[in-house]
Amino acid sequence: MDARLEALLDQLHREGVDFDAGRADRRERRRNLEPDSARLLHLLVLATGAKRLLELGSSNGYSTIWLAAAVAANEGAMVSVDLDEGRLGEARANLAAAGLEGTVELRREDAGAALSGSPESSWDMVFLDAERPAYPGYWADLVRVLRPGGLLAVDNVISHADEVADLRTLAGADRRTEEALAPTGAGLLLVTRLARPRAG
Repeated sequence: MDARLEALLDQLHREGVDFDAGRADRRERRRNLEPDSARLLHLLVLATGAKRLLELGSSNGYSTIWLAAAVAANEGAMVSVDLDEGRLGEARANLAAAGLEGTVELRREDAGAALSGSPESSWDMVFLDAERPAYPGYWADLVRVLRPGGLLAVDNVISHADEVADLRTLAGADRRTEEALAPTGAGLLLVTRLARPRAG
């Protein structure tokens, strides 16, 4: 990643921390991905050669830029969805500042609708950072839309362990997937869809 983009991301991270500190209501916060987690996801996109990526929860585009920079290097494209029009406007401006607006399609859409409307095996990678109580209801579609060998990444699995416990139980019990916890940032759950279900 070039120095200009690194500087922009550093600035956005600092602004996000300051912005969130002044807001008691979590729904008003940007709740950006931790930089260490963002860098790990960036590397995973590059390492896996992912070209089709779905982000569920754009916020102001901080994580979107990290992901899009890697997807662009892979000559791919991504879709990022959020229900907050104001946040999408911020994401659009930040992507333009990063020179990555042509790599990302931003949509005002519910995460569940984005998943249910996606064809089977249509995504190389899905990044889930939305409203956590809804996650268990997404599980069937999360597995369905990932291609075999594709990767699902879920943020906040250490910082908000109770809120993602049901999703982790589903991931651990599903014979179509393998999962691991990366203890970086707020904690990332990494799940891959297997080419063949594992033995019971």
